[in-house]
Amino acid sequence: MHANKPFILGLTGGIGCGKSEAAACLRSLGAAHVDADAISRALTAPGGEALPAIRERFGDGVFYPDGTLDRAALGQIVFDSAPHRRLLEGILHPLVQHRVLSEIQAAGERGDRVVVLDVPLLFETGMDVLCDETWAVTADAETQLIRVMSRGFTAEQAQARIDSQMSAEERSARATRTINTNRPIDRTQAELTSMYQQLLKRLG
Repeated sequence: MHANKPFILGLTGGIGCGKSEAAACLRSLGAAHVDADAISRALTAPGGEALPAIRERFGDGVFYPDGTLDRAALGQIVFDSAPHRRLLEGILHPLVQHRVLSEIQAAGERGDRVVVLDVPLLFETGMDVLCDETWAVTADAETQLIRVMSRGFTAEQAQARIDSQMSAEERSARATRTINTNRPIDRTQAELTSMYQQLLKRLG
């Protein structure tokens, strides 16, 4: 594999499906990690590049008096309204994709062999086209709901967040591989380790 073209492994999964844990496992095995959620948070942190457009589209009501984004207020709007969600995605996704491409290029320049492209909306945003292979983590509906509610959401709020994303069935059908996380985390980690070692062997 050419030194400045790492293998791009797309990692995706619905909220509460264990994607962050899977990414941490792959990172511990030596993969470079490009985290779309972290990029999005940076873009909407104080002074972030996305804030002026968010204020223009959504108004002062989604900001605290000190200019910090009120994520809960914005979340309530976008998860209750598909048009508003698309409006926010239209602001964030181009900025996220630009940063992602920069980070992939930097990984190639460092000589990283594998880059895990960690994107919750990998297929929805079309970013799977950047990937050589895609892995999706999944969990059954009850497990997913319980995990999301454990973050402090009501059942209705949790279900709205789950429903705002691609169905698990469609995500699994589009992914190269699917990893089920309805089991102790050490078993998921063992499967991921085996899959990653097989991938490295294929790369030679």
